[in-house]
Amino acid sequence: MIKLKVDDIACLYKKKEKNTYTETILQFCYNNGVTIPCFCYHEKLSIAGNCRMCIVQINNGLGVSCAVNIADAMVIYTDNKRVQEARESIVEFLLINHPLDCPICDQGSECDLQDISLIFGSDRGRFYEKKKRAVDNFSQRGPLIKTVMTRCIHCTRCVRFANEISNFMLGIISRGLQMEIGTYVSEEENISLLDILSGNIIDLCPVGALTSMPYAFKVRSWEVVYYSNIDFLDSLGSSIRLHIYSNKIIRILPLLDENLNEEWITNKIRFSYDSFLLNRINYPKIKYINKFVVFSWDFLINYILKWIRRKNNIIFSLLGPFVDIITSLSLKNFFNIQGLSSIVLYFKIRWLYDFKFFFLLNIIYFIPFYLLFII
Repeated sequence: MIKLKVDDIACLYKKKEKNTYTETILQFCYNNGVTIPCFCYHEKLSIAGNCRMCIVQINNGLGVSCAVNIADAMVIYTDNKRVQEARESIVEFLLINHPLDCPICDQGSECDLQDISLIFGSDRGRFYEKKKRAVDNFSQRGPLIKTVMTRCIHCTRCVRFANEISNFMLGIISRGLQMEIGTYVSEEENISLLDILSGNIIDLCPVGALTSMPYAFKVRSWEVVYYSNIDFLDSLGSSIRLHIYSNKIIRILPLLDENLNEEWITNKIRFSYDSFLLNRINYPKIKYINKFVVFSWDFLINYILKWIRRKNNIIFSLLGPFVDIITSLSLKNFFNIQGLSSIVLYFKIRWLYDFKFFFLLNIIYFIPFYLLFII
């Protein structure tokens, strides 16, 4: 049993197991309803302790609460005058090089730096004679993640996520005033942020350094309506949150579910909403004199049937391994109704010994060789 004081209130902490570590001060305070601001701390990532925003008074000194475990007879102050002045100075230092472009930043109203600066920061700065430092965006390939690295506050959440959970190249370059988040190699190298989980660094970034490229300059967060849903593109069924604006899905974010997907979702569902709005074929088109002409569905079906009958009623339909049985049966019935009797459906099965393949799209194969059906 550990006895300690938090803001002059006596508290008790009991370990769940003998060999487990005690909670950090930040975790203990959070579990007991005491709010401590932070930038770099994230419960799913390792502890870095480099933003210093979660500073508290521990006995007679100051320390970062995210990296110090609670101990017996510890006296903690989370909001006295000494701590307030220290946090105010930290926010002031963070804002030295941070650009004042909140009105055009996609992180606006969802930015931790905005909220913490308003509550814990000063009402003015003292570095007017200093020029703000500008940082080039690191090399990237792909249209998914928008980078404005001048806004970066070096919390290293994205770096720890890349090294511990995902699998793409990201790290810290240089030290001190020249410190940057980068990819270690030159822009000519083939650097990619298209890892299946790379989009989660958008949610991890507490400022507007990493934002969603398709979502850029669309709407503000207070203009949308939120609906909970599940990931329909993943067999795991991850919990997601749909952002609706003008009856359209304009963003998809993860929904916290500790028993399922935690706080992560794949890029496949995160950026899939573009397919609901853009490049969709609503009407059939036929190329006529180097132009695509819009026709009705009835005309297209009759056109295809006439073309089929000109081919002596013989059709070979090649169905891939990802086509389900219901679709195959529908195709069979369609041609049978049209009186086309000489049709071959050819199923080619690949990866016979890859067990996860047998459960894709509800396909279950009972015979481990090619299936040939004559209709």
